[in-house]
Amino acid sequence: MKLHVVVHQADEGGYWAEVPSIPGCATQGDSIEELLKNVHEAVEGCLSVDVRDVPISEADRIIEITV
Repeated sequence: MKLHVVVHQADEGGYWAEVPSIPGCATQGDSIEELLKNVHEAVEGCLSVDVRDVPISEADRIIEITV
């Protein structure tokens, strides 16, 4: 999966970024390298769901995919 990330220079220094396709997904970093690491973590966090709150029967399965 490819996502577009909008990178902004922060007024106080460093950078901040947002992922328009995932509402509320944003992060910051002091360098571009740190920002990219943080963007990956932010996307993973925004897309993760706690399956404990989802009703699951014995006939259902939980699988994990990489996108």
